[in-house]
Amino acid sequence: MKSTRILIAALTLAATQMFAADAYVVDKAHSEATFKIRHMMSKVSGKFDEFTGTISVDPKNAAASSVEFSINAASIDTGNQGRDKHLRSADFFDVEKFPTITFKSSSVKPSAKKNLYNVTGILTMHGVSKAVTLPVEFLGFQKDPMGNDKAGFSVNTTLDRKDYGINWNKALDAGGALLSDDVAIEINIEAAKSKAVVNKEVAKEKTN
Repeated sequence: MKSTRILIAALTLAATQMFAADAYVVDKAHSEATFKIRHMMSKVSGKFDEFTGTISVDPKNAAASSVEFSINAASIDTGNQGRDKHLRSADFFDVEKFPTITFKSSSVKPSAKKNLYNVTGILTMHGVSKAVTLPVEFLGFQKDPMGNDKAGFSVNTTLDRKDYGINWNKALDAGGALLSDDVAIEINIEAAKSKAVVNKEVAKEKTN
């Protein structure tokens, strides 16, 4: 009997933790996934136009939160059609073989800085999967003018493109290379609470 009570208590605790986190879906109209790379003496920036993501947020327990994010590699846009075509080719992202860039978290830990979290997970790009830790700033919760629950997040980090097999470059006559290996990444996200979660909350309020 005692073991049965322990099992029930454990299942109840697991269920409580499972449903403690609310799902927020990326609002693409108010979000962006951008990058910047050095080209000779200047820097060129670009963005990805198509991406999706879901963030499970537990306000009382950051460790119970999680994130999944996916980018359509072919949606790359640097404002130059010829350059974008080259970036989609086998020299760079090879989008026909590797159409998506994905990140799936495995842990979320608070950092020493308020509202900044170290989010560790697997980043897959160009067919290569690597464990990375991303600094994610939580920008807070807010209701928009229509009464929808929103949450904000921001990521600023630097990746070495060669870690993912994106090696194309050209040597310069005066020394050095045409492109740097380091790519600055900036992702800003406004996410809306999932309609499924909202509907569940409304149903619960009606029954109370």
